[in-house]
This record gives sequence, C-alpha cells and structure tokens, in this order.
Amino acid sequence: MSAADLSVLQRPNDRLRRRRVVNRLMEVLAWLAAAAAVFILGVVIWSVAKKGAGALSLDFFTKSYVGAFAADGVKQGLANALVGTFVVVGLATAMALPFGILIAVYVNEYAPRAIRSVVNLTLDVLVGVPAIVIGIFVFSLLVVAHGQSGYAGAFALAVIMLPFVARATIEVLALVPNSLREAALGVGAPRWRATLGIVLPQTIGGVLTGATLAVARVAGETAPLLFTCSLAAPGTHWNPSQPLQTIPVAIFELIEQADETSQAFAWAAALVLILFILFASLGARWLATRSRRKLERAFR
Repeated sequence: MSAADLSVLQRPNDRLRRRRVVNRLMEVLAWLAAAAAVFILGVVIWSVAKKGAGALSLDFFTKSYVGAFAADGVKQGLANALVGTFVVVGLATAMALPFGILIAVYVNEYAPRAIRSVVNLTLDVLVGVPAIVIGIFVFSLLVVAHGQSGYAGAFALAVIMLPFVARATIEVLALVPNSLREAALGVGAPRWRATLGIVLPQTIGGVLTGATLAVARVAGETAPLLFTCSLAAPGTHWNPSQPLQTIPVAIFELIEQADETSQAFAWAAALVLILFILFASLGARWLATRSRRKLERAFR
C-alpha cells in the first residue's frame, strides 16, 4: 500500500481525535461556567447572611419597624413588611393564576393557529416588559385617580406574573397526550368537560410550578411597588385598600439610612427574601419533576 493510501486512512482517525478533544474542551468550559454560577450564588448568599443573620430574631418577625429615632429599649422588626408582602403577593397570585390558566386553556385547546401565534407573541412581549414600565402604567391607570393601595400594588405584580403562569401552563398542557382527550370525547363527554375533568387534573403540578416561579419572580420587585404601594403608614396593617409596606420597598428605604440598626434590618430582610426565593424555586423544581413523572405514567 502506498503512502498516499495510508494518509487517506489516517485522516478519519485524526478528525475523530480532534472531535474528542474539542468535545472534552467544551465539557470542561460548560462545567466551569456552571461552577462559576454556583460560586457566585454562594458568595451572594454568604455575604448577605454575614451582614443580616445577626438581626434575625423573634422580634424581627413579630414587631413592626418604628424608625431610626426610636427610644432606647424599643424592640423593632419588619413584621409590617412581611405582612404587607404576604397580602400583596397573595392578592397578585389570586388575580394572575385563574386568568393565566384560562389563557393557556384557550390557546392550547380552542384557539386557531393564527390567534395562538398572536397570543404567544403577546405573552413573550409581556415577559420582557421592564417592571418599572408596568409600575408607571398602573400608576397612571389606578393611583392617579384613587391613590396608592395594596390593590394597586397587587395588580401591578399580577400583570408581571400573568405571562409566566400562562406560558408555564401552555407548556404543560402541550405535554398531555391527545389520547386522553380522544378517549374523553369518544365516550360522549363535551369538550369543556374533557378539558376540565381530564386534561387540567393532569397539569396541576405544572400549573403550581408556574405559579411558584411567578411568585418568586415578583417577590423581590421594587419598582412597581414604589409607584403603587409605598406610602405606608407606620405599624402592621392587613387592609389592602391602604398602602402596605413590603419587603423590597423596606430594603430600599432602610439601606439608605445612616444608622447601623436600619442597615442590619435591610440585610436581614434581603436574607429572608433570598431564602424564600430559594425554597420557592426548590419547590417548583420538585413540583415540575412530579408533574413530568405523572404525565409519563399517563402516556404509558
């Protein structure tokens, strides 16, 4: 065999070796990128915990913030911000969740292809709209005429949550096997009954996953609440018709204070917010895994 023939035989081996080297290099780069992301998250959590863990106590969760010039011995906390966040985010979830599910059901089960594309594009645009723009919109729509309130803040957060809930529900509905729909229609069930009784129960985990991620997304939003729900009176209030203090706004206000106690409260509130988002994300991952396994069993 000539030297030319040997070189031809060696070329595939050289290409294969080069591909393996490039593949291993890309694996190492991907691993380093993932490790860098985890490292940055760990540094952020450690830094916030170092500065805010000392301010966490029972009083932090049960007492309201009085102010930087409170009398000596007066115990303070951020119970008013925790309660306000619970009320505002809870109302926002109650607004966004049913509308998001209804949008997803219409898009996936009833809408023609043209309308489906328009709605999907609209949801994608809403996801990318800056939160401060939504805050200004709600300010001009509600606050100018009626003043700030927990309802206005909840509506602003609901607008942010809506596309996340709808998109997550659409993706889960698309995973439901058509055989389940055909079986329900084959026994004479109307389409709305098949959707309500057969399709939606298969997607509960995915819907809860989308709702959990949406709550984690809006829990730290400050800009919309500055326009809609920031002029809160001192003390702990549950009435959403009045402006309510929230954790993001409290962090924004306290970190600007000169005294160390207020800044420590800001770091402690940031730590509570990070832990909430962390556990909410873990819960969403668990619900997503559980929903996927349930759909796989139904498909089999």
